Amino acid sequence: MSIVLKPLLLSAALTLLVAGCGKKHEAVPAKAAAAAAAPVLEGEVGIIARAGDIERGESDRSVDWVSGFEKETGCRVNVRMVDTSDEMAALVNQGGSDLVIASGDTSLRLIAGGKVQPIDITRIKSWSGVDPRLQNAAWHTVDGKHYGVPWQWGPNVLMYNTKTFKTAPIDWSVVFEEQKLPDGKSNAGRVQAFAEPIYIADAAVYLMGKKPELGITDPYELNEAQYAAALTVLRAQKALVHQYWQDAGKQISDFKSEGVVASGSRLYQVNALQAEKPAQPIASTVPAEGATGWADTTMLHAQARHPNCAYAWMEWSLHPKVQGDAAERLGSVPAVPAACGNNALLGVDGCKTHGSDDFDRIHFWRTPQAKCGTGDCVPYSRWTQDYTTIMGN
Repeated sequence: MSIVLKPLLLSAALTLLVAGCGKKHEAVPAKAAAAAAAPVLEGEVGIIARAGDIERGESDRSVDWVSGFEKETGCRVNVRMVDTSDEMAALVNQGGSDLVIASGDTSLRLIAGGKVQPIDITRIKSWSGVDPRLQNAAWHTVDGKHYGVPWQWGPNVLMYNTKTFKTAPIDWSVVFEEQKLPDGKSNAGRVQAFAEPIYIADAAVYLMGKKPELGITDPYELNEAQYAAALTVLRAQKALVHQYWQDAGKQISDFKSEGVVASGSRLYQVNALQAEKPAQPIASTVPAEGATGWADTTMLHAQARHPNCAYAWMEWSLHPKVQGDAAERLGSVPAVPAACGNNALLGVDGCKTHGSDDFDRIHFWRTPQAKCGTGDCVPYSRWTQDYTTIMGN
């Protein structure tokens, strides 16, 4: 019996096993399998952001890209607001949030410090719609790994008073060198400068046109001689500065009431002043040397407690309507080109008005590193120390 039946029993067992496997496979529909594989959303997501990045219609019902997300996903959005890049970095270091919408002068610091983690772009279905010029940008891509999803971008323009300047200033000298302005008065006490260390790059951009013999090709990669020259410009500028600005609202107020006529700024301030009734005599330009610029990235915290809701938000942030609405609110350019020309708030020419044609003239913020493409460069820690000293003296 054992000699004859063992093969038969083995054959029967195999037949039952195959039949059982086939039956099990047929019993699981494709939709059910996909549902089982879908990540479970945790019910909330914490985001560190600047003013205007996260809007739920509290001040303007037409500006709301949070309520729809919460309704669709069930993920409640909790926001922690910051005013400066250093505040942003400090909050990220504290932990407790899942995402940070980081500026380019912060992102590489967060990556180097291990505070954010690489993202899986295969989980971002709308990734292909991101402007190709931003997909592998140096401020969020390291060693071929993506550490975030592009959000919005824009130039740091030269904002000026049109009563003082009948035509746009042609270069940045009006804020860096003492001179008589077109109205016959000195610029001393009538200009502003940005109150963050990354502003050293603005001086470097100015020197690229003023002193080409310095050989500056990248305002974020400065050797000792180039860096010293930029600091010399900023020390001389100190005597001209009415105030170092950091808060957009304060800068808007100063242009209306404090006699300020020229400053580096953002289109958010320009648009706000022009939209007032009566409109303020304000315009902006990107001068001959070009300009620095900002490009924000939504980054995933290394210890994110709600990663699935975080991924859901990153995907949501790339929807063309969200991108267009945010661009109108921030005076920025969407990271998703499809948002341009097809948004009720932004309008047909909104992207062009916000500087989309200036992309190739912008030197986007990037955290200065000690080791750089040209060899040894002055790191951001020195920028912070030295610029703080200049402003304080």
